[in-house]
Amino acid sequence: MSLLQQLTRHKSVEALQAEAGARRDFRRVLGVWQLTAIGIGGIIGVGIFVLAGQQAAANAGPAVAVSFLIAGIGSACAALCYAEFAGMIPVTGSAYTYGYAVLGARVAWLVGWALLPECALVVAVVAIGWAGYVQVLLSSAGIHLPAWAQGALGTGEGHVFNVIAAAISLVVAGLLTVRTEWGARFNTVIVAIKVIGALLVIGIGAFLVDPANWHPFVPARAMGTDGMMHFGWSGVLTAASVVFFACFGYDTLTTAAEEARNPQRDLPRAVIASLAISMTLYIVISFVLTGMVPYAQLGGAAPVSDAFAARGFGWIGVAVAAVVVVGVMSVLFAFMLGTARIWFALARDGLLPGWFARVHPKYGTPYRPTLIAGAFTALVAGLLPITEVAELINIGTLSAFIIICASILVLRKRQPDLQRSFRTPAAWIVAPLGILFSIALIWGLPVVTWERFVIWMLVGFVIYFGYGIRRSALARGGGLG
Repeated sequence: MSLLQQLTRHKSVEALQAEAGARRDFRRVLGVWQLTAIGIGGIIGVGIFVLAGQQAAANAGPAVAVSFLIAGIGSACAALCYAEFAGMIPVTGSAYTYGYAVLGARVAWLVGWALLPECALVVAVVAIGWAGYVQVLLSSAGIHLPAWAQGALGTGEGHVFNVIAAAISLVVAGLLTVRTEWGARFNTVIVAIKVIGALLVIGIGAFLVDPANWHPFVPARAMGTDGMMHFGWSGVLTAASVVFFACFGYDTLTTAAEEARNPQRDLPRAVIASLAISMTLYIVISFVLTGMVPYAQLGGAAPVSDAFAARGFGWIGVAVAAVVVVGVMSVLFAFMLGTARIWFALARDGLLPGWFARVHPKYGTPYRPTLIAGAFTALVAGLLPITEVAELINIGTLSAFIIICASILVLRKRQPDLQRSFRTPAAWIVAPLGILFSIALIWGLPVVTWERFVIWMLVGFVIYFGYGIRRSALARGGGLG
């Protein structure tokens, strides 16, 4: 077999569908609402309580709601493509598996390898942010950790290791190791609390709205709270590029395809429902916050709490902080689950050592990659400042979006009559829009992100050509796994 054939070989969609029905690696325990909760948990984090206010103050004013709408449209293009694949190929691995089925081994490896650190670093970033909120609540109760345990080296006087961030990473990994359904039930409760908190903000805040605060809806060009020129429609677009990263996470639920009871039906529904619910909450909260107080007052670290305190309802701000502490745990759950399932899929397909593709004999979970991912994210969250970790994420996810949207079009041409439980509407418009949105956002990422991404991908090339290209299941004449 030539090198080109080895790089482009792929497993047919029909074969993957047949194998999905025969596989028994995982226990099918997740229903549509648990899958939707994983998606909502991955999408809604501190962004709904922080980004809306901060971007209103810095870039868009009251039109931050439009910024979320623009970002939501871009994310929806990719979500609709994910939904079509999820209904066709109910196999764990998400974008990695979909790329393998359509574009071949090389592209699939690149996607899977790019997503591995991406999902893990999201866990680390969220864990660091979560730890900050926990320390605020502990301080309000008169409880103070030793200085060395409060944060990573360089983040404050005497700081050495962020104990709380590391601990929560290990706790979530433990939950996902014991039983997926236990973790999923816990996650569903957490997501419910988070959504109730958002509805509380909307329900009470709506009575405190002063429509005068929405004028001008799109402020003229002026100096923002960050000391830079923003506002105007260019500011609205700038805010859209920032909040876009708060508008995906639904892809994490597709990594649990083999743990869904009825994946062909439930996965597409869960993808669309999770994004629709999340975007509705984002947009409505944006209107409420900018209506409660002048947008310039929303630039702090906790804009929702600040808005209620400014209107004399400080107790609601404390309640919101508590909701954030509880609710953000669902983001950790979603992305830790995604990390372990992608790692498992790569190993089961022979692209990484098969030692990682062993499920726990009692609990039926991919415990080895889960525990290793938990230890890795604990170390990163404990040792590094949040800004350094945040610089590394997003490029892998956006690259996966491009692959997914392109694969939908390739498959529509290659197999137009293939049975699809969900079809992306207006695919020849939706998919190219998703590609353009992703390319534009990748282009705007910091140079350091590009540099580290290139280094990581070069390491991936060495592993693939040194190991995976010969040891993969397809190379040995087998299926995917």
